[in-house]
Amino acid sequence: MTPRHPASTTTRNNRPTKSKTVKDNMAKTAAAKTSARATTARADQPVRAPRPVGSVSFVGTGPGDPGLLTVRAVELIRAADVVITETPEHLVVLRGLVGSRFDEIAVVDGGYGEDGQPLTHASRARLIVKQAKSPGNVVRLICGDPWMYATGAEEAAACAKAGVVFEIVPGVSSVTAVPAYAGVPLTTRTSREVTVLNVAESKIDWAQHAEAQTLVLLSAVRGIADIAKALQAAGRSGETPVAMTSVGTTTEQRTVVSTLAGIASDVQDAGLVSPAIAVVGDVVLMREALSWFETKPLFGWRILVPRTKEQAGSLSASLRSYGGVPEEVPTISVEPPRNPLQMDKAVRGLVEGRYEWIVFTSVNAVRAVREKFDEYGLDARAFSGLKVAAVGDRTADVIAAWGIRADLVPTGEQSARGLLEDWPPYDDLLDPINRVFLPRADIATETLVAGLHDLGWEVDDVTAYRTVRAAPPPAPTRDAIKSGKFDAVVFTSSSTVRNLVGIAGKPHASTVIAAIGPATAKTCEEHGLRVDVISPTPAVEDLAVALADLGAARRVELVEAGEPVTKPSERRPPSRRRPT
Repeated sequence: MTPRHPASTTTRNNRPTKSKTVKDNMAKTAAAKTSARATTARADQPVRAPRPVGSVSFVGTGPGDPGLLTVRAVELIRAADVVITETPEHLVVLRGLVGSRFDEIAVVDGGYGEDGQPLTHASRARLIVKQAKSPGNVVRLICGDPWMYATGAEEAAACAKAGVVFEIVPGVSSVTAVPAYAGVPLTTRTSREVTVLNVAESKIDWAQHAEAQTLVLLSAVRGIADIAKALQAAGRSGETPVAMTSVGTTTEQRTVVSTLAGIASDVQDAGLVSPAIAVVGDVVLMREALSWFETKPLFGWRILVPRTKEQAGSLSASLRSYGGVPEEVPTISVEPPRNPLQMDKAVRGLVEGRYEWIVFTSVNAVRAVREKFDEYGLDARAFSGLKVAAVGDRTADVIAAWGIRADLVPTGEQSARGLLEDWPPYDDLLDPINRVFLPRADIATETLVAGLHDLGWEVDDVTAYRTVRAAPPPAPTRDAIKSGKFDAVVFTSSSTVRNLVGIAGKPHASTVIAAIGPATAKTCEEHGLRVDVISPTPAVEDLAVALADLGAARRVELVEAGEPVTKPSERRPPSRRRPT
């Protein structure tokens, strides 16, 4: 644990007194604190060194999955002042990478002009040259790779002609990425030749390609029937395997596997849409064993995350790693307490040595105390000599990020009850002070307070923050919740259950219900919801794992039964509500 302030002249209850330090810190003016914060660089902010005026970076964004961005691409996007986009999806990528800086960035649509008409290659090049001559870091985002079936080369040539310095950041091409995500290798030990054709841009003599080991066809959705006929007419067998993948590398990806003779009707029946890539050749046969993306346990599941917006990120990231499509719906807003004097007094007592323990029962409690410390100009040294308890590993991790090691984390159930099981009784010979500081939410239960009293401890039970119900979500989201368009809902606390039902209604009977622990599951049942998944620990990562395990088991069950793998929203059991 980081050492506490060493300066001390008197003792109280065998603990150092910091009255003068506290008064000095609390006497700091708001202007001084604002100045200090303004001059202190945050570690999580990128170092933004402006490029020379008259320069632009052409950045390849890959075929769709933001995780395929290169390290250099992320670095440039985060430091950008002007971003020229190509598709609406680029806005999503930009928001995800720059966060709160999004409103500071000038976003220029590189696909359409001010009149709403698509830009020609020449007009887009002029636009880029104009923006490149403005001050700041200018980034041009291009789908896939800038110099592979894209307009990057022409735009860079226009920049060179105008004397604009440019940089090319390669991106992962859809030519290789989409087949990889479909589980179709383009080369093997016995198949080394690959021919890539963009069938939308020119007339192709299929006789020249009928014998190619592997064909990769771009923009082939609309013309696949004519292409298949032409290849067969040129001598290619109608039994040649074909795989077509639509919207590749995203959670909307769909792949149809067929033959040259049947691919046209199969694609039409499946309703595949552009962008799509087709692979023709024996390598397609390996998909049955190598399909890894579309077989993720939660692939394509639309998952509702009713949670405090500030805390939804890690859970959503975990769900995405299993193929889920999380949709965050704020149900709780965290606000300061109505009367801050109680927290002010408790923090003063903490620094003056009034407490033996401080107990953090949530991440929000840690943030509330830290914000109060920042307000008074204090830091982690104020915890020196103070024992720190955390309700679970997640809370302990947030405390550790502050430079403080938790002295007590439950070894069993990570809850107030589990914390009490490991909490030592007060011993007047070993413990110089018998008082505990408990910063918590205004709606927290009394279990921990009562248990500590039973163990002989005095508790300052302080409201550190308030949780209030958020505004109702948009009407389409409310309709999706009630009509079963969500495949799963993950509840991370009892308050999220109560608030979601209050602002949006009960989830549909077909929706999988996942709860972070027994208390949350009990609240679900009280509201008439049958719980399908309970996390073994109150950690959002474990909740995601538990839901993924259910999804994997469900997939295996459907496959073994010879049924198509469907999502919960595509199946309608009669009823899953608990009887009243």
